[in-house]
Amino acid sequence: MSMLSGVMEARRALSANRLRTMLTLLGMIIGVAAVVVVVALGQALQKKVVTDLQSFGADLMWLSPGARSASGVRVRAQNMKLDDIEAVREIIGVSNVAPVITAAAQATYGNANWQAIAQGVTPAFLQLNNRPVVAGRGISDNDVRAAARVVVIGQTVVDGLFGKEGEDPLGKMIRMKGVPFEVIGVLEAKGKAFGGNDQDDLVLVPLTTVPRTLGSTLPAGSVSYAMIQVAPGAVSGDIAFEIANLMRERHRILPGDPDDFTIGDMTSVISTMSQITGAITLVLGAIGAISLLVGGIGIMNIMLVTVTERTREIGIRMAIGAKRRDILFQFLFEAAAICLVGGGIGLVLGSGGAFAAARAMNLPASIDPQVMLLAFGVSAAIGLFFGFYPARKASKLRPVEALRTE
Repeated sequence: MSMLSGVMEARRALSANRLRTMLTLLGMIIGVAAVVVVVALGQALQKKVVTDLQSFGADLMWLSPGARSASGVRVRAQNMKLDDIEAVREIIGVSNVAPVITAAAQATYGNANWQAIAQGVTPAFLQLNNRPVVAGRGISDNDVRAAARVVVIGQTVVDGLFGKEGEDPLGKMIRMKGVPFEVIGVLEAKGKAFGGNDQDDLVLVPLTTVPRTLGSTLPAGSVSYAMIQVAPGAVSGDIAFEIANLMRERHRILPGDPDDFTIGDMTSVISTMSQITGAITLVLGAIGAISLLVGGIGIMNIMLVTVTERTREIGIRMAIGAKRRDILFQFLFEAAAICLVGGGIGLVLGSGGAFAAARAMNLPASIDPQVMLLAFGVSAAIGLFFGFYPARKASKLRPVEALRTE
């Protein structure tokens, strides 16, 4: 049997019972579409997470007081002094350091109020976090030296205090703990990060202003945490080792005793989150593949029914000279045709569904061609695998017995 004649015969046989063919196609369409959608969304989620984390800079590290146990509970918490952070700045391979002091404060303007965490920062904070100021200016060194009562706010705070279509916040005075602060800048909007954290809910004041004006639960001269930028060409692991040795020496930690500080780096976070989202994508793809398997079982069931219904036809074809392999290929062509057509329709519907779902979830929409080829190839393989047994059964029929069947 030639390829062309096999395709034409498969088309004729499948057209003879269109409703049954369509229902069988539906199983493959759903299976392929499900695989494309879940894998595409998993990859979009992975891309979103990595992009959000990389926006902070892959060369960033952070140093905070207190070590964490295996359960994540902070233990042996000790205050991190500003002198400690300045000592870190002197390590070869560290290009910049940004200490931060935080304090809870309710910001008010007129009748509007906004509950925020005020962060006392230096000019390096905006640089290390890649947060440009789109209106006004940022915190300056002069502001830090003078403990100036100025504030730079994110777009979420602007909307909360001044309204989404409200007045220009620059130059206006907001109050925190009854103290007036002049709004000198507005940060560029970045939206929500992975996990739902609002990156625009920021209230930044000069580092020295927090303990002097807003008050802090930290002892004098202490900081909440510090961000550290690794110099180009330096290895984050080596820098972390140097910082750990310095901190153990300054805090007089004896050999064998646990650290009283935590060091993290963005590279390891990106790698870890990429592995997690990759595993999630793999699991989702496996779950979607189950529907393909169910569709394949449906094809086997329908083909077995077809063989039973067409037993007399098979006997006639054998009687007039058809070989067993012709009968085998005939039914294989029919199974493959169902899978290929269903797979093609599933790819189109799955791609459209993936783009629509990604847009609704605010994820970067993209379809990996390899995923589409894999889903299509698997659907074809399933058709041949589950269609082989019915086709073989048909080819093994004896012509005389087949002709006796009514």
